[in-house]
Amino acid sequence: MNADAIPSYSVKELNNAIGSLLERGFAPRFLVQGSASRPQVKKGHLWLNLTDGEASITVVCWASRLNQLDFTPADGDGITVVGKLNFWGARASLAVQAIDLRPSLTTVERRFEAVKALLTSEGVINPSTRRSLPPIPSRIALLTSAPSSALADMLRTASERWPLTELLVVPIPVQGAVAAQICAVLEQLSKAQSQLNLDALVLARGGGSREDLMVFDDEQVCRAVAAFPCPVVTGLGHEDDLTVADLVADHRAATPTAAIVSLLPSRISALQTVRQQRLQLQQQQQWRLRRELERLLQRRQLLNDVHPQSLLQRSRLQLQQRQQLLNALSPDRWLSRGFAKISKADGTLLQSVTETKPSDVLQIHVRDGQIGVSVQSIQTNSA
Repeated sequence: MNADAIPSYSVKELNNAIGSLLERGFAPRFLVQGSASRPQVKKGHLWLNLTDGEASITVVCWASRLNQLDFTPADGDGITVVGKLNFWGARASLAVQAIDLRPSLTTVERRFEAVKALLTSEGVINPSTRRSLPPIPSRIALLTSAPSSALADMLRTASERWPLTELLVVPIPVQGAVAAQICAVLEQLSKAQSQLNLDALVLARGGGSREDLMVFDDEQVCRAVAAFPCPVVTGLGHEDDLTVADLVADHRAATPTAAIVSLLPSRISALQTVRQQRLQLQQQQQWRLRRELERLLQRRQLLNDVHPQSLLQRSRLQLQQRQQLLNALSPDRWLSRGFAKISKADGTLLQSVTETKPSDVLQIHVRDGQIGVSVQSIQTNSA
């Protein structure tokens, strides 16, 4: 092989050529996933090895960028790096310069399970200790980012459902390494509860990836939520997003809007309920009035029955009925129809032929007078 045909470089020229090839061969930004190994901060810069079990590469995140990130990985965390290649020609050193660091889902799940297990063992997560929500709260606190679509949705829903409830909006950061700030806000509100008289608190965040909700798996945030002096409702992310804060809260709603719906009654439903109650009250009043009217009529009838005039009328009617009966049974009535009655000398009525004998003097009473007769003979009827 002709030595003149082989390219010749100085070390610097070779390193610069390699750097040029790398720059042309890679996109300005790319994603790479792996596990963080031995992360450490030196002079404000984060250095770590990113490995997938078969290979590894150095990752650096400069201090100016690290301070803007929401997440700092621990040893063994699965991460996704948004980065670009950095090649230092002076020493032919290659590294991935991190523009953004995001936890992988496996990291989120591992932290979720660890905090959940700890708080469950201590009784902080205990469904039996959950408090009931107030039926009609007078004042509630809304902890979420402001301005945000989640806050706008909650305010609109509250106005539509029950505008009489006072809303205290407390802006908080809801993503990244902000656990200490959220805990500080919860502690301040807890201390001021006697002055604020909050009936409930809503901890809310709009939708995003599960990784964005990691702050609500933070142990201290969850302890602060569990210790809050009034019922806490969470509305974090989407319906299928579950955080440890959801487990320690008194009520978990699927979304921020659903959190407001769970707390505030519907004025339309309340109006319908009032109308139904008014109708029932009217029906009860009408029934009571009818019952009292019937009772009064009965008492009036009773009073009429014992009134002297009524008693006199009844007595007079009874006398008339008895007089009619006496008249119907009177012998004189039979006399007017052609019958007669016979009495003995002592005035007693003769009822049988055995009560007289020949020569006895008898009186025959007819309609218009009496006839004196003497008994001549006596005959008895044959049986």
